[in-house]
Amino acid sequence: MTGMYASATREATSQLGQTELSAPSKTRSRRFRREGRAGYLFLAPSLLFFLIFLILPSFFAIFLSLSQWGGYDLTQIKFIGVENYSDILNFNSTFLSPILVNTLVFAAMSVVLAVAGSLLVAQCIERLKFQGFWRFLYFLPVVATVVAIGNVWKMMYQPSGLINGLLNALHINSIGFLSDPKIALPSVAVVQAWASIGAAVLILTAGIKSIDRTVYEAAEIDGANSWQTFWGITLPLLRPSLVFVFITQVIAGLQSFALIIVMTKDGGPVNSTNVAAFEMYQQAFKFGAWGTASAMAMVLFVIIFIITLIQLWVSRRSGDDD
Repeated sequence: MTGMYASATREATSQLGQTELSAPSKTRSRRFRREGRAGYLFLAPSLLFFLIFLILPSFFAIFLSLSQWGGYDLTQIKFIGVENYSDILNFNSTFLSPILVNTLVFAAMSVVLAVAGSLLVAQCIERLKFQGFWRFLYFLPVVATVVAIGNVWKMMYQPSGLINGLLNALHINSIGFLSDPKIALPSVAVVQAWASIGAAVLILTAGIKSIDRTVYEAAEIDGANSWQTFWGITLPLLRPSLVFVFITQVIAGLQSFALIIVMTKDGGPVNSTNVAAFEMYQQAFKFGAWGTASAMAMVLFVIIFIITLIQLWVSRRSGDDD
C-alpha cells in the first residue's frame, strides 16, 4: 500500500509540474502571436505599397513582354508568346547591336571612371583639413538634377564651349564631343561618372575611416610607404565598400537614359549613344510598342541580375563574406 501511495504521489506531482510549466509556455506563445500580429499590422502599409507599386507592375511587365499592346486600352492586349523576345534578340535586331553593346560599353566606362575617381578623391580628402566641406562639395552634383547637369556639360562640350576654348588656347583643334559618333558615347559616360562620384566618395570615405589607425601605424613602423600602405592595407580592408559602390554604379550605368535624352535628344549621332533604357522609352512612348519595350526591360533586368550575382560571387571568393 505504501508503494502504491508513493507512486500515485509522484505521478500527481509530475502532472502538477507539467501543468505549471505548460501554463507560462502557453502565455508566452499567446504573447508572441499577439506581437506577431501587431508587427504585421505595422508593416501592412509598406507591404501594401510594395504590392501595388512593385510586385503587381513587375508581373504586369512580364505579361506585357509576352503580348502586343499599343497602350491605354487594356482590352486591346493580345497575347503573342515569345515573339517580342525573338524580334529583339535575333542577330538582325538593332537592340543587340548597337543598342545593347552601347549600354554595356557606357556602363563599363562610367563605372571605371566613377570608382577610380571616387577612390582617388576619397584618399585625397582623407589627407586634407575641413574634410566635411570637401565631402559636401563633391556631393553637390548628386543633389543637382540630371537636366541641369546635362545642359551645363552640353554647353561645355559645344565647339565654342569652355573645353574646346581651352583646347584652342593650347593650339588644339576643336573636338565634336557630341557630334562625332566615335566620341559621343565616352563623352556622355564622363558626365555620368562625374555626376555619381559624390555618393561613392561618401561611402568610400566612411569605409576608410572605419579602418583601424593602428594598422597604418604598424605599417609605418615597418617602413611601408604611402603606395605600399594603399595597396596592402586600404584596398583589402575597403573591399566591402568597393563592392557596394561597384554594384550600385553598374546598376545606375545600365539604367541611365535621362542624361542621354538631355545631351543627345535622340541617342545620336547615328545611334552611337542609344542605350537600352532610352530605346525602351522610345518603343513605349514614341512608337506605342509596349510589348517590345517590356521585353527589352526584362532582358535588361536579367543582365543586371547576372552581373550583380557575378560581382557578389567574386567578392565572396576573395574572402569578403559581408
